[in-house]
Amino acid sequence: CISVCINITSCFCPTSLNIRPCIYLVNISTQYLNGCMDLDFRPFQFSQSLIFAIEEINNSSFLLPGVSLGYKIYDTCSSSAMGVRMAMALINGNDNSNLDEPCTKPTQAQAIIGESYSSVSTATFFSVTFNIKFTLAHLVKYFGWTWVGAIRRDDIYGNSGMAAFTEAAEQLGICLEYSLPFFRTYSQEKVLRIIQQIKSSTSRVIVAFVAYFDWEILLNVFYEHNITGYQWVGTQAWISDSTVAIMDEHKILQGAIGLVIPNTTTTGLKEFILDIYPLKSVGSTIFTEFWEALFKCKYTVQNDSEGTTVCTGQEKLSEMEDAFTDMTLMPVFSNVYKGVYAVAHTLHDLLGCTQSCPTKKQPDPLTVSFKVRFKTKEGEEVYFDKNGDPVAKYEIINLQTIEDHHEFVTVGLYDFSLPAHNRLAVNAASIVWAQNTNQVPVSVCSESCPPGTRKAVQKGKPICCFDCIPCAEGEISNMTDSIKCEQCHQDYWSNLRRNECVKKETEFLSFEETMGILLTAVSIIGAFMTIIIAIIFFKHKNTPIVKANNSQLSFLLLFSLALCFLCSLTFIGRPSEWSCVLRHTAFGITFVLCISCVLGKTIVVLMAFRATLPGSNVMKWFGPPQQRLSVLAFTFIQALICVIWLTTSPPFPVKNLKHYKEKIILECQLGSAVGFWAVLGYIGFLALLCFILAFLARKLPDKFNEAKFITFSMLIFCAVWITFIPAYVSSPGKFTVAVEIFAILASSFGLLFCIFLPKCYIIILKPAKNIKNQIMGNVPVK
Repeated sequence: CISVCINITSCFCPTSLNIRPCIYLVNISTQYLNGCMDLDFRPFQFSQSLIFAIEEINNSSFLLPGVSLGYKIYDTCSSSAMGVRMAMALINGNDNSNLDEPCTKPTQAQAIIGESYSSVSTATFFSVTFNIKFTLAHLVKYFGWTWVGAIRRDDIYGNSGMAAFTEAAEQLGICLEYSLPFFRTYSQEKVLRIIQQIKSSTSRVIVAFVAYFDWEILLNVFYEHNITGYQWVGTQAWISDSTVAIMDEHKILQGAIGLVIPNTTTTGLKEFILDIYPLKSVGSTIFTEFWEALFKCKYTVQNDSEGTTVCTGQEKLSEMEDAFTDMTLMPVFSNVYKGVYAVAHTLHDLLGCTQSCPTKKQPDPLTVSFKVRFKTKEGEEVYFDKNGDPVAKYEIINLQTIEDHHEFVTVGLYDFSLPAHNRLAVNAASIVWAQNTNQVPVSVCSESCPPGTRKAVQKGKPICCFDCIPCAEGEISNMTDSIKCEQCHQDYWSNLRRNECVKKETEFLSFEETMGILLTAVSIIGAFMTIIIAIIFFKHKNTPIVKANNSQLSFLLLFSLALCFLCSLTFIGRPSEWSCVLRHTAFGITFVLCISCVLGKTIVVLMAFRATLPGSNVMKWFGPPQQRLSVLAFTFIQALICVIWLTTSPPFPVKNLKHYKEKIILECQLGSAVGFWAVLGYIGFLALLCFILAFLARKLPDKFNEAKFITFSMLIFCAVWITFIPAYVSSPGKFTVAVEIFAILASSFGLLFCIFLPKCYIIILKPAKNIKNQIMGNVPVK
């Protein structure tokens, strides 16, 4: 037999040997060499699957034509150290075993099929694929379990598997309350500590990374200590094993769910595994050991052995129901079968390579494995990703109790080849949970935070343990378990539940609200009264009292007062560009017009007294034309101030977001504060000047001295506007506008009542006094 190299161009193949080339595949398995405790049927079935695949390939005319595959099967006795030693010897070509094969020259192993137990495989090949652990984390997350416990076998399988699961769990926001190691040889003290940890925990879901034979001890211990009602999540290593279901006579694992390899069938494989008679025909010692273990008998019985059954060799395998005849692990057997075919296809591609071939004798497995893609005879496609891993595909099964016995029911599927949002499909309605309920168990450290709150991690605890803190005002969270609250836009505010931003209420002095209606009514009443007084004065314009008080200025004053009343209406309603400009300029100009008229009337009183002195002709300098001109001049100055104000920085509408957090105040920004206070200052200056002059003329020797009433009206006017300033500055929102309107109305009514009400009283109620002699003081007063 010649050695077949991977790099064909560098191989020396003698042509004188007319023998098919032989490539050795090695299966490191735990089963039947001397020195182990006993024979384990499961690895034996795996080895049978390997032999079945090799015989199919050797009989194939299109796969590896002209090349025979050989195999060596080693027993590690479930020892990681022995598995590593054997693998290293095979890889380095130091295999000293004798081969009873047609080949005359031992060849270096071209492939190693993994050990039947993950812990030994992990140690042997230094790395394994942990797709199932990541998938298991997604399954746990799917059911909302964020606070789980774990039991792991204290070996490479359990510790590595738990490390991979923990990594995936952390990415998905799942926390482990505990992760407890366990091994069959643990002392009773260690096992009791595991029991106490489970009992003192709050999680109700336990993920188990153990082997199927570990449950023989665990189930008994759990039953003794009443560890029941927990939801178990399992791996392929035990969740679908019928022996576990048989062990669980107290229904500790009732409702357990987990991941298994999808159920597949390989034609002829089951029959080949169960057909062990070829071993007998070659006189193999393996057959004797196997037969004795299967039927619990002995071919050779010592004289002192009592009660020992003698093997006849005629026992019927068809009547047996045990671990060997149990085919529930057929998907795993099929995986061994597909693994051998993957190696064969890889060798076939390498041997048939014509260009871009590997230059090394042993090519990099990752370089060649992900290129392999083939279909089994049942039509199933087998391929690997760029990391050399098969694409993950698992069935989700549920351990249900039906008529007092366990059954494995498929309730879902995880297919990594599908898009991320479609990979996990679960029929939750068909699942029976722990304690035989239809309600999904709850296993969380803290209840989910509802919308309107955020999670705050509890100090010193995992991220799954948190408090729910209500969002602050102006912030919301609109989803469950938010880690932060979002700030609302400046025009929006959070509702009472803090789960939605709602448009802020806008505040301004409206015509529809009570205060707006009252102020509007008072403004209209004031304007109406002014018009009525103007009509009264017009009807009695030829009477002495109207003539004596400068009728032209009186009518101009009444006109300006009517405008003052009406200009207050511009302060009511939603602020706009035009209303902001109009309200301040109209107010400033109309009030200056009003004060100018009062000032003119005051000056007329003083001039009239001066005119009665001998030799005085002062009235010719302040006649009606000059009076009108003075009013026009004073008003023009105010108009000029307003024009400068509107030209440089006019008032404009703004949204005041600072005064109230939960609502928006619509108001008019002054633009230039200097312009606003210049307008008010000018009005104040004229009012003060008018008050001083009226005060000086209040005791002039006149029967009906108008200066007294002007003095009183100016006193009211000044008092109103002096109190207006602090009230205006301190009033919030729409009340600022209301204070300004009140000041306008109060000062306007003060002028109207103080100057014109006494005259109307005489005109209407005391017409006898409305004669020239009474006005001039010639008639004695009674």
